[in-house]
Amino acid sequence: MNRTLPIVSVIAAVVAASTVTAVFLSRFPNRPAVSQEQRETRERFFGSNKEMYPIQKGQEMRPRW
Repeated sequence: MNRTLPIVSVIAAVVAASTVTAVFLSRFPNRPAVSQEQRETRERFFGSNKEMYPIQKGQEMRPRW
């Protein structure tokens, strides 16, 4: 009896937390990660969103600055 109450309460807390999380996430299913303005600002600051150049044989992987 002494162990069953804490075990049941922990399981109930986990179920309640997962239910609250599922309800919260279901309210905003298609919310974009960042807005278009934030994306443009990031690309202006860090550079465009292009792929990196392929690494040639024997070339080290270092930033180009």
